[in-house]
Amino acid sequence: MYTDLPEAELRAYRSALREPDDFDAFWADTLAEARACEGDLAVTPLDSPLTGLDVFDVAFPGFAGQSVRAWLRVPRGATGRLPTIVQYVGYGGGRGHPLENLLWAAAGFAHLQMDTRGQGSGWSRGDTPDLAGAGPQAPGMATRGIEDPRRYYYRRFLTDAVRAVDAARRLPAVDPGRVAVLGHSQGGGAALAAAALVPDLRAAVAYVPFLCDIPRAVTVTDAHPYREIRDYLAVHRDREEAVLRTLGYVDGVAFARRAGVPARFSVALMDDIVPPSTVFAAVNAYRGPVELAVWRYNGHEAGGIDDDAAALDFLRTALDG
Repeated sequence: MYTDLPEAELRAYRSALREPDDFDAFWADTLAEARACEGDLAVTPLDSPLTGLDVFDVAFPGFAGQSVRAWLRVPRGATGRLPTIVQYVGYGGGRGHPLENLLWAAAGFAHLQMDTRGQGSGWSRGDTPDLAGAGPQAPGMATRGIEDPRRYYYRRFLTDAVRAVDAARRLPAVDPGRVAVLGHSQGGGAALAAAALVPDLRAAVAYVPFLCDIPRAVTVTDAHPYREIRDYLAVHRDREEAVLRTLGYVDGVAFARRAGVPARFSVALMDDIVPPSTVFAAVNAYRGPVELAVWRYNGHEAGGIDDDAAALDFLRTALDG
C-alpha cells in the first residue's frame, strides 16, 4: 500500500528542516582534518575466475586517516584513464564479495565500491571496523554518538564517502575529471552528501536515499533504521534537542540545497523504510539539475534492475568526454 502522502502532495512537498548555523564550517573543518591525516593508499590485485574484469583490494585513508576498504573493478585490457563510479552501500551491508556487483565495470567504467565502517554483517560482508568509541546507543548504527555531532557515526561515514572519491582520483585507472557517485538507501544518502561536499563531481545517482528530512522520517515510519532514533528518544526523553541538532549536520536536505551536479533520484511510493516524502524533500531542495524516477508499486527495492538500466544511460551521458 502507499505509505505516505498522495503523489500530487509529494511533488509539492518542501521540508521545514532547519540547518545548524555552522553547517558549512562543520563540514569544511571535518574534511580538512581528514585530509590532513596521513594514510596510505594500498592497491592489491586479486586472483579471480573473471575473464573480462580485473579486481583489486583497495585500502584508503578515511575519517581521521583510518583505513577503509574497497573493491576496485576495471574492464580487463582497458587502456587510458576510465570514467569512474564510486559506489556506497545500503544500511547493514559492506563491500561484499569481490565477484558480486559486476555491472558497472562490465559496462566499461572503473568501479570503486566502498566498504562501510562497522557494518557488513546484516546482508553483505564488510571488512572495515568503526574505531571510534561511543556512548549509549540503540541497537544498530543510527544512534552511535548521536548527541554530539563531532562523535556521531554518520560524520565518520560521510567523511569516508568523500575520501573514497579522493582515493579514486589517485588510482591509475581513473580519469579524475570523470567521476560520479552512486548508492541505494544509506548509499544514496552518501552519494547526495558527496555531491554537495565534492563540487567537481560529474554526476550523482541516489536510489531511495536514506538520511533525508530525518525529523519527519522518524515520525512517519516505524521501520528500521529510522526506528533506532525513535527508540533512543523514547528512552532518552530529554535529549530531543541535542539529537535533532546532530542529525541536522547529516541531513540530505541540507546537502541537496548545496549540490549542483546533475543527479538522478528514485523514489518508491510503497516504501515503508524510507518514506517517499523524505526523498521528495531532497529532490525538491536540490540545487542542480534533477531526474526523478517514481516507482508507484514498489517498496524499498525501488526500481531494481530498471533503476540500474536508467542510471547506466544517465551515467554514460554524464561521464562522456
